[in-house]
Amino acid sequence: MSPRSLQASQEGIKLARRALTVGHWTQESLASQVGKTRQPISKFLKGEPIDRRIFLEICTALDLNWEDIVEQKAEVLSDDRSLSVDALVQQIRAAIAPTVRQRCGTIRVLDMVQPIELTGDDGIYTNVNILERLTGHQRLEVAELLRMCDIEEFDRAGLSRITEERVPGLGAVQRYNKLLALGKPGAGKTTFLKWLAMQSIKGLELGDKVPFFITLKDFAEAKDKPDVLSYLHQDVTRSLASANSNHQELLTRMKAAEPDASPLQEILSAGKALILLDGLDEVREEDTKRVLRQIREFSEQFHGNQFVMTCRIAAKDYTFEQFTEVEVSDFSSEQIADFVEKWFRRTNPQKAEKFLQKLEQNKPIQELASSPLLLTLLCLMFSETADFPSNRSELYKEGLDVLLKKWDGKRNIERQQVYKNLSVQRKEDLLSSIALTTFEQRDYFFKQKTVEAYIADFIRNLHNQDPDPEMLTLDSESVLKSIEAHHGLLVERAKNIYSFSHLTFHEYFTAREIVANSAYERLVKHITEKRWREVFLLTAGMMRTTDALVQLMKQIIDRLITNDQTLQRYLIWVTEKSQSVETSYKPAAVRAFYFAAARDYALALALDRDLDRALALNRDLNLDRALHRALDSDLAHAHALALAEEPELRNKLQELYERLPDTGYKNRKSFDRWREANGETWREELRAVMIEHRNIGHDWQFSNAQKYLLQQYYDANKLLVDCLNSDCYVSREVRQEIEDTLLLPIEEIRKRGDVKE
Repeated sequence: MSPRSLQASQEGIKLARRALTVGHWTQESLASQVGKTRQPISKFLKGEPIDRRIFLEICTALDLNWEDIVEQKAEVLSDDRSLSVDALVQQIRAAIAPTVRQRCGTIRVLDMVQPIELTGDDGIYTNVNILERLTGHQRLEVAELLRMCDIEEFDRAGLSRITEERVPGLGAVQRYNKLLALGKPGAGKTTFLKWLAMQSIKGLELGDKVPFFITLKDFAEAKDKPDVLSYLHQDVTRSLASANSNHQELLTRMKAAEPDASPLQEILSAGKALILLDGLDEVREEDTKRVLRQIREFSEQFHGNQFVMTCRIAAKDYTFEQFTEVEVSDFSSEQIADFVEKWFRRTNPQKAEKFLQKLEQNKPIQELASSPLLLTLLCLMFSETADFPSNRSELYKEGLDVLLKKWDGKRNIERQQVYKNLSVQRKEDLLSSIALTTFEQRDYFFKQKTVEAYIADFIRNLHNQDPDPEMLTLDSESVLKSIEAHHGLLVERAKNIYSFSHLTFHEYFTAREIVANSAYERLVKHITEKRWREVFLLTAGMMRTTDALVQLMKQIIDRLITNDQTLQRYLIWVTEKSQSVETSYKPAAVRAFYFAAARDYALALALDRDLDRALALNRDLNLDRALHRALDSDLAHAHALALAEEPELRNKLQELYERLPDTGYKNRKSFDRWREANGETWREELRAVMIEHRNIGHDWQFSNAQKYLLQQYYDANKLLVDCLNSDCYVSREVRQEIEDTLLLPIEEIRKRGDVKE
């Protein structure tokens, strides 16, 4: 038998077959468990030699002591020292497996009523991606960041795209022997470490090593302050003591030996350990120096092992020279879909599809889903109601509560408060102040010194603050780093350049500041700017009553085109045309239909959710829509004019229609010649008929400036209607007043007494 092979004794085969029966194993399932084909399992059960590593893995899977199974045990052990280490790896892995599964096999966060399996058929784990270059270490200017995210086009997803290329998390672990995984709060760092531990203990990834999962907060606060080796020695001994009797001999050896002369020492000296150090940022400040020193000493002493450590970005100011720093990336759309499908798989798979459909329709909420923690919050909400809250400001507030207090509070983590005079309320006030100032200035990105100045100005006015400028500077820098590290609401996008973590939060805090200071005059100045749309909607959702805001919006909108006589005549025509139609639907909706010249019904539909049915049923509206399209399209669509039922109009249209040449394929050239010679005259005659009989088809000849102004007027009215239709409180009287005067010419509004000069 080769020194690298082992075979089972006859007595060992009996024990193995008994373990197969008791554990309900088949040869196929056992092969799958150890990641091999059925052939080595069959040879093992026949007592034939197989690779020693596979032999040990089979014994571990069957919960058997390999020494009770192997043939010629004494001879093999004496001839092959490495076998002793491999066997020890298998023994300790088997002994600590229940502890690893208990610590790392499930997750339970936020308001989950029970833990969720991390791996397996019902596992929630979604593969993590890594950025090999930290985003905050890029040396970029603000202008470059703006170009990268196309913020001028207001691409909401732009901020999340300012990243380096992503690589799978496992690939990074396999590439680097010592890895420091940094990430924002709730980025999935702990979950990633737990998954590594579970994969390792199952022998699926890094299976030749023993995983040791250390929560650094627990290690730092352990009784008698042990070093890392002693802490691990105690932990393994406790695991052995709670394991079954198969590990009694190993337990005896561990108890009898000092940490630096124990079986654990053999594992570490042979480089057979996977050391997982979780939550360096959660260590209390008074313990930090000691813990850092011990981690450095331990990783240098046992440098041949695999190390992965996690920490929040910006949480500590130190460097581990031997560790490669990487960043845990936000979830991509594919990862979001994978997580959601796994979340609802056991309870209601149909909800996953509905969740993703709703998410696709709501870009601001979609931004938040890139954070695993906030995605979990969204799934919890959706599980109860099968929808997202209609008032998005309430949803964002709950998400912020998680980041500002619940995430640490539920895990009993107390962080050093460098801004001890700032309550949660004051933190929100500070962020709101920064948000409004920067949003008004179009500063989606701001330099560190700039935001520190905003912070210094804010804390200068707090009670018991040291007015010394030098102290304010120090405090403002500490506050900025704390907000980034503790809550992840401000993040460093490039060297010394910051932004809010999500545009959604930037908008939310801007709206919060407006509401807190009743700064509605300040808000409505931006009513024609597309980028302020979400701020308007969030402001409306936060207000106790929205009457004052929507009335102010209406006044500003009406003033947009008050002084343009051509546009006022257009509104007069829209009003007259809408009044000529007999319909049971809202007058404002009909005005919106004609205002959009039968090309864009968004505002009409917003005003009357049944207007689409009205367009299909009401003869006058349907006819006018067809005639508009005939005028605005190629002559080939002129057959739509047959919809007209008035005899005189029908006859004139028929006469015009008969003058059209054949448009067939063979006559295309002759048709083109006819159109070039007669097309414009024909269209003008058609337009004259439409003006005479239907009062449509006017050639308003708007200038480019008027077209632009008209579009602004339309978009602003659409925003006003969206605010009215949102989850906000508007009195019945004010709502009716606005709907009655929407899209009316200014003289008509003045007649009704609804204009405030």
